[in-house]
Amino acid sequence: MKKTLAALLFTATAFSAMAQSTPVGVWRNVDDKTGEVKAEISIAEANGALLGRIEKALGKDAKPGATCDECSDDRKGKPMVGLEIIRGGKKAEAKDVWEGGKILDPENGKEYRASFTPIEGGKKLEVRGYLGPFWRTQTWNRVQ
Repeated sequence: MKKTLAALLFTATAFSAMAQSTPVGVWRNVDDKTGEVKAEISIAEANGALLGRIEKALGKDAKPGATCDECSDDRKGKPMVGLEIIRGGKKAEAKDVWEGGKILDPENGKEYRASFTPIEGGKKLEVRGYLGPFWRTQTWNRVQ
């Protein structure tokens, strides 16, 4: 009985640690320029690719009912809360990084190539957006 309980506890702990080394979860994004928490973003995985939506707007300038007026694709005019800002991104072979996805900055409507790297045991997520040879990195915090 004790061995079975210990095995179950080990399996649950290992699964929990493994689940943390992925971008899947709920994150608070922090503006890399101002340090302000802007939103909570939920990232899921569907068919091996990432999908992320804004769950809550938390910025001091957040307005209830705000829409993505700057978006130029199918997201134009859609409410910010629930807006899909991450599309695609698959786990790279032999690395803890998800690449090949796109991320939308709803403040300016621009979409960037993106990579997502869990750090600090999955407590934080480095989100890097690329435009040509240039990039910008934000570190998001996992919501427990």
